[in-house]
Amino acid sequence: MELRHLRYFRAVAEELHFGRAAERLHIAQPPLSQQIRQLEGELGIALLTRSTRRVELTPAGEAYLSRTVAILDAVDAAGEQAQRIAEGRRGHLAIGCVGSATYSLLPTLVRALRDELPDLDVSVRGEMLAPAQVAALRSGEIGLALLRPPLATTDLRIESLRRDRLIVALPDGHPGAAGKTIDIAALREADFISYAGHGRSVMNGVLASVCSRAGFVPQVRHEVEETSTLVTLVAAGLGVAVVPEPTASLGIAGVTYLPLRGDTLDVELAAASLAADAAPVIEPVLDVLRRVARSDAD
Repeated sequence: MELRHLRYFRAVAEELHFGRAAERLHIAQPPLSQQIRQLEGELGIALLTRSTRRVELTPAGEAYLSRTVAILDAVDAAGEQAQRIAEGRRGHLAIGCVGSATYSLLPTLVRALRDELPDLDVSVRGEMLAPAQVAALRSGEIGLALLRPPLATTDLRIESLRRDRLIVALPDGHPGAAGKTIDIAALREADFISYAGHGRSVMNGVLASVCSRAGFVPQVRHEVEETSTLVTLVAAGLGVAVVPEPTASLGIAGVTYLPLRGDTLDVELAAASLAADAAPVIEPVLDVLRRVARSDAD
């Protein structure tokens, strides 16, 4: 017995007409009749009663049809599931996200993935600095990272998504907060809030570079692990910070965001995955991510 015998029987049982069943199956009627008789011979029972006017199911045929439908539906569902997995439309993906994009890009991305890849199970980890993301990629804890280059590594596939303008976060009431832009040189004597640990965040190097161009070294008074904490400390009046523009989407009260005056300064946002990772789910997610990253930046 083969699956085609079950498919043939189902068509005849549902149509109760050999001619219509043959047309539905795109085969000739005589071979179809022969296949049904072969199935009945193998089972040793009659599944159908035939007359010149009608075809009917026997009680055994009705019971057999019920199981046949269940079997064929299960086979079809298994094939569809395997196809979705092979195409990356089904499975699981953990995504790590740098702090400034956690509050802007990540919610939009998750909603888009839910709409476009509904069979994909997505988990997220926000507020991850780049070194932690790289470690998580290598350990398999996450499969995709949204981070800010540069990265001193050769085992990652890195794709640039967009560039985010740099802005300054100032506590409300700061003398510079009344303007529309701010010159970084005006913050020469200010206390800065940055990310914890030397080399832990790309933004540490960005801050040093921006201030160096203005001829001074920033006085970093507070170091934090998370962007939300950084902005909260700014709101508390403990210092100022140079951040990517999406940070403003946090919406924490007590903070004024101003663009830096002069040349346009920005930082890159990129997607990273292990170069050796051939998981089918990565590419469909990247397709969605590329579109979301562009629209989110508009």
